[in-house]
Amino acid sequence: MGKHIKTVLLIAALLGIAADALAAQGVVVPSISLGVKNASNPDDVVGVIQVIFILTILALAPSILIMVTSFTRTIVVLGFLRQALGTQQMPPMQVLTALAIFLTFFIMAPTFDRINEQALTPYKNGTITFTQALKGAETPLRDFMFRQTRQTDLALFLSVIKHDKPLNREDVPTRALIPAFMISELKTSFQIGFILFIPFLIIDMVVASVLLSMGMMMLPPIMISLPFKIMLFVLVDGWNLLVGSLVKGFVT
Repeated sequence: MGKHIKTVLLIAALLGIAADALAAQGVVVPSISLGVKNASNPDDVVGVIQVIFILTILALAPSILIMVTSFTRTIVVLGFLRQALGTQQMPPMQVLTALAIFLTFFIMAPTFDRINEQALTPYKNGTITFTQALKGAETPLRDFMFRQTRQTDLALFLSVIKHDKPLNREDVPTRALIPAFMISELKTSFQIGFILFIPFLIIDMVVASVLLSMGMMMLPPIMISLPFKIMLFVLVDGWNLLVGSLVKGFVT
């Protein structure tokens, strides 16, 4: 512990000597300061609020990616696939997460292009205000979520907040649309997961019956059935079928 303290003090002393040497040679050493000062006009306050809002959005970007995109369904289905195969930690969760992220960007590309055309580019060019840019970015995301949201799930959250029956999509508040979209995605992903489990469950049952009939009750069936499940998944080109079904489920 004493060695670490001495090392820190030595580094601090060297930094102080280096700063004095640079100052003696006329080299300007920059400094950073944070503070609050009086605003000269209301635009300064609005600009600061916008910066804080943007930083908040960036901090919540992972959560937003999960809430309003195809990421939820994709990662849940991939997790079900790994459990159905029974491969324990293969593929690693990092690989499945990376695949889900890239598939999300691929699926959401048309929506992101609309956001860029309707919100980001006009705002950068100064043709629309910040509020109009937020509205323009919200519309494509709402259109995407509406296509994947079940009416029953949306009606649930509208009834919870005691909202009047909407006449059109514009009357549906976003705070009710987002959770309805998420539970709709979870229901769809669980349905896909159930279908994924069926063929692998049949293989497990067949292997367990064969082992039981041969008197090999001490041999774990999962150890024998795993190669057959992997072989079946490879022979039917499972990754192509699964990823293709996921992507087409959002595009159609």
